[in-house]
Amino acid sequence: MELREYGRILRRWWWAACLPALAVLAYTGLTYRTPPTLYQVVLNFAAGTPPEAPADQYGYDRYYTWLASEYIANGLSDIVRRGAFAQAVSRRLAAQGITGADGEPLPAGAIQGAIVSDNAQSLFVVYVTWPDPTQLPALAEAITAEVTENAAAYFPQLVDLPVPPARLVDLPVVTPLPPSLRSRLTGPAIRVGLGVALGIGLAFLLHYLDPTVRDRHELEAMGLPVLSAVPKGRGRQ
Repeated sequence: MELREYGRILRRWWWAACLPALAVLAYTGLTYRTPPTLYQVVLNFAAGTPPEAPADQYGYDRYYTWLASEYIANGLSDIVRRGAFAQAVSRRLAAQGITGADGEPLPAGAIQGAIVSDNAQSLFVVYVTWPDPTQLPALAEAITAEVTENAAAYFPQLVDLPVPPARLVDLPVVTPLPPSLRSRLTGPAIRVGLGVALGIGLAFLLHYLDPTVRDRHELEAMGLPVLSAVPKGRGRQ
């Protein structure tokens, strides 16, 4: 079937092609709700341990001390995204009486999904995004405590250090994150696009089920010869 024929079918059944898209558009307009505002804190940590070489031994200008700090930053940046870390944070919050609306501890899966991290050399950053601004400071505090007080639970190399292997550099500040234009339009655009696709499919289905012969091309496709054709009238003269 030529593209020209597809165009003829869509022109003939244009109302069927438009109907689902218009219905979806109307439903979306009536039920659309702006995505809620999220809130975020940024936790900046500096990682490092004291030099281990005694004063009377050469320490390679603290090269290995700095190298160890980079390994610590990289390891902790990865650990904060793990489920075990999220479960530990959830337990800390529950011990403080911070729970969900149902009275149960905040789900570890939700906490894990709220955390994004990155690191560069001896520094690592933890981004925490949460829908409830009243819970976010406590969540940030629990994450900070787990990183600074319990790092040895994830890396035995950090046991019995005289100082925490990571220190919070800046005080966390809760910042609102209004929904972006993309997040507001993606859902409606997908629904309308599916409506358009459904409408096109409906138009071709109606054409397939329609028993009416409308032009000579359909007769020729059935193997019937066309002897003559009556031109379309242009109105009475």
